[in-house]
Amino acid sequence: MEAALILPLIIVLFIIITIFAGVKTVPQGQEWTVERLGRYTRTLKPGLSILVPYIERIGRKFSVQETVLDIPSQEVITKDNATVTADGVVFYQVLDTAKAAYEVFDLTLGLINLAMTNIRSVIGSMDLDEVLSQREAINRRLLAVIDNATTPWGVKVTRIELRNIQPPSNLLAAMAKQMTAERTKRADILEAEGDRQAAILRAEGAKAAAVLEAEGRRDAAMRDAEARERLAEAEAKATTMLSQAIAAGDARAVNYFVAQKYVEAFGKLAQSPNQKLVLMPMEATSMLSSLAGIAEVAKDAFGGGGGGGGQGGGGQGGNQPRGPWAGQRPGSVPATQG
Repeated sequence: MEAALILPLIIVLFIIITIFAGVKTVPQGQEWTVERLGRYTRTLKPGLSILVPYIERIGRKFSVQETVLDIPSQEVITKDNATVTADGVVFYQVLDTAKAAYEVFDLTLGLINLAMTNIRSVIGSMDLDEVLSQREAINRRLLAVIDNATTPWGVKVTRIELRNIQPPSNLLAAMAKQMTAERTKRADILEAEGDRQAAILRAEGAKAAAVLEAEGRRDAAMRDAEARERLAEAEAKATTMLSQAIAAGDARAVNYFVAQKYVEAFGKLAQSPNQKLVLMPMEATSMLSSLAGIAEVAKDAFGGGGGGGGQGGGGQGGNQPRGPWAGQRPGSVPATQG
């Protein structure tokens, strides 16, 4: 009785195991390879799939989504013998599941070693300054090389990025000193350039001031020369008029001219700031007589005539002594009357 019950249970259990072995559900974003008796036959896409139980089995399972792979850090020697530590990330996608499963033993390990090898190769062919300043160029070169190398594996490398490039501490200190020296040099150059521009501007200002000053002196000299010329013309005209008056027999004009110069010279002598005492080497009556001669000329000029001059001489100034230059016109009455 018990043996009769055990056999059906075994049969049912066998059927259930067979069903689970033959029916497979592949999740979205993955692809599985199918091996029949150890040989690859086909690739299962996402969804429900039927296998031949006990003859076919699942070989490898791969994600067909874009995958990120970390590249471990490593020390790399540059072309100028500087040691830097570099690491990065690789973005790849499986395009052919069969090739990714059977063309390379371990796809992840192969990608990591391939990326590390090419990083050493690319960075080793460049100077330190180029490595630090041309990271985009390094990424492009690495992407071209690694993508070409992984094409037989059924893998597409979409992007590779160097995450960190770290020089040693002593090299960083030297670079900091170099940067400081470079900035100091540029500051000195800018300061020298500013001083040069300031000197040029000052020189141009001094030149313009000198030109303006010279032009001012020239204009002043021209005006002084013009004034002296006009003064000389006036003196010449006065001398001409005086000569004409003397030629006409009018000696009072000479008396007026000499008296005017006499008074001007005496006024300048009296106004001198260094003179506290003025010695007059002439008689006071000479000046008064000169003034009397000026008054006589003025009377004649403003309508006094010959008769008026006689009355004036006999009036207020008639009894005053006349100067040594007071001349007499022919036929006139003497200036001093008894």
